[in-house]
Amino acid sequence: MEHENYMRRALALAQEAANAGEVPVGCVIVRDGCIVGEGRNRREELSAAASHAEMEAIAAANRHLGSWRLDGCALYVTLEPCPMCAGAILNARISKVFYGARDPAFGACGGVTNLFMEDFPNPPALVGGVLAEECRAVLAAFFQKLRGGEDTKR
Repeated sequence: MEHENYMRRALALAQEAANAGEVPVGCVIVRDGCIVGEGRNRREELSAAASHAEMEAIAAANRHLGSWRLDGCALYVTLEPCPMCAGAILNARISKVFYGARDPAFGACGGVTNLFMEDFPNPPALVGGVLAEECRAVLAAFFQKLRGGEDTKR
């Protein structure tokens, strides 16, 4: 149940992203039962390819904890991390990753490849499918609205 609560917060951040016209992905980082970092997609807003939800949350957690090392932290994200984000997760030494929806186009935790199964040091434990239906629904609604020509920047 605890995992679902953190994923629900990530879903709220994903909805904020959708409301801002961004692909709806949200992420929270937790250590010792406290959220230490949050992020949502901001690529359009910041015109920055690296402004994925995970990257934003990792940066916030680094600032909050005063360290680049995030060992002992768990990351919750609504969409399976891409290769860039999986690399940042490995480099930050995050201990656990929980994701909602699988990403068959860019997923680097099983969707296309699984970087966490390669011979990198300190791979995180991985759990997929946390509130998967809700996570998929947020993405599907966003892209349906986009295809329908409705304005997503509200």
